[in-house]
Amino acid sequence: MRSSWRRILGLIVVTVAMVLLANTYAEAQCAMCRAALTSATDSRFIHNFNIGVLVLLVPPATIFCSIFIVLRRFGPRINADDADQKKDDG
Repeated sequence: MRSSWRRILGLIVVTVAMVLLANTYAEAQCAMCRAALTSATDSRFIHNFNIGVLVLLVPPATIFCSIFIVLRRFGPRINADDADQKKDDG
């Protein structure tokens, strides 16, 4: 059990490191937001707007992932013996 949590934690750490170290610029804007921002001349405002959009992405992604974690953890379990019985019956 401990090794699975360590593996999950390691995967999360590696994923976060890859996202933070990525050199590509992610534009998380709709077409209307981009059109409004291209008329703005303050580059700091545009950068902060992009960060704000990415921050607003975190809660839905967290909720989505949490649902699947809860379903996997507390969902119905199928034992190997049960699977063999179903295979023999069917």
